[in-house]
Amino acid sequence: MNQNEGVGKTTTTINLGHALALAGKRVTVLDMDPQGHVAIAYGLDKKQAGLDHVLLDDRAIGDVAIMARENLEVVLAGEYLADYENVLEGGASRGYKLRLAIENSALKERDFVLIDCSSASGLLGINALFAADEVMMPISSNYLSLQGLSKMMRIFKRAEALSGRSIKLWLVSTRMNLHRRLAHEVRRRVLTCFPGRVLKTVIRENYALAEALGFGKTIFDYKQASTGAEDYQALAQDLLLGRIA
Repeated sequence: MNQNEGVGKTTTTINLGHALALAGKRVTVLDMDPQGHVAIAYGLDKKQAGLDHVLLDDRAIGDVAIMARENLEVVLAGEYLADYENVLEGGASRGYKLRLAIENSALKERDFVLIDCSSASGLLGINALFAADEVMMPISSNYLSLQGLSKMMRIFKRAEALSGRSIKLWLVSTRMNLHRRLAHEVRRRVLTCFPGRVLKTVIRENYALAEALGFGKTIFDYKQASTGAEDYQALAQDLLLGRIA
């Protein structure tokens, strides 16, 4: 999750999910972004039913889950997910719809459930925060990312207060150009402000990551011998082994 566009939210979700699946973990990816880019990234039809039917029609998550790769299950956004932002009935319970759907599904048996969020912080974003045990925030290497991080932290703290529970926060440096001084300065600031919360691996700027999405593939389908594949494999190990910067 991050309110800034272009920081690598979907890229991280779909490639991290595949990396964890390749490591033998049972993974489910949920697309809570109405744009439906997860479907595109995995080469699936974005018009298929998904979380739109779960949230709007009380369908079970298992009814709309799709096996996209070995060990990797996907629940798409669906065509009508954006309509949930306009739901007025239900009061505060509207923010817990995704959490309840997960609790009443087989997802609790999965090793990892990854939720891809949009940049908006509306009802869909609240559902994701209330459902999550941990939040990963991609931070690209520019000063606008630091401003977005500050705004996101206020939303994050508010969600913790409303839900009455703590949510573990992880930060990951994305779109990192190692030849730019600014990129290193942004990472230094993040490390200083959030000690123990920044994952060790840096996701380097890599054209193959962007190209893979256009072909409906993850980086591991598209170009396994690339820095993008190397970095997301390393990021998966960060989560599995608890490696921080």
